[in-house]
Amino acid sequence: IPGYGDSPPAEMVVTEQGRRTFLDHVLQELGMQRPVLVSPSMSGRFALPFLLTHGDRLAGFVPIAPVGTKGYTAEQYQRVQTPTLIVYGEDDTGLAPQALQNLQHLPEHHVAVLPGAGHACYLDKPEDFHQALLGFLSQLK
Repeated sequence: IPGYGDSPPAEMVVTEQGRRTFLDHVLQELGMQRPVLVSPSMSGRFALPFLLTHGDRLAGFVPIAPVGTKGYTAEQYQRVQTPTLIVYGEDDTGLAPQALQNLQHLPEHHVAVLPGAGHACYLDKPEDFHQALLGFLSQLK
């Protein structure tokens, strides 16, 4: 993610509009047509603005305890028709409950809780994560 970790700072991603535009450019450059957007943790700052504006361009959305969910209203989430699989580790008592509380307003959502997994549940329980993800993907049109 630009501007996080060891990546250099990027002026473009300072604003919500800039992050949405950045993700849009990435998807266009990759030639992706209706991808499923998987969004763990910090990537929520990019994925959520994109979902709320361009959710119709996604085949599905998989938030994994993303940051930034409290920045939007229940009404904004309720307008999104993108099929969503909300994933989190049951031991993630920090970000996961807040994300679930906000994301549950997405009308087309399912929830997968990975037992014995923390915030990076896909690393803690990769087989459980992949099973949940593949099950979700198999139900998409």
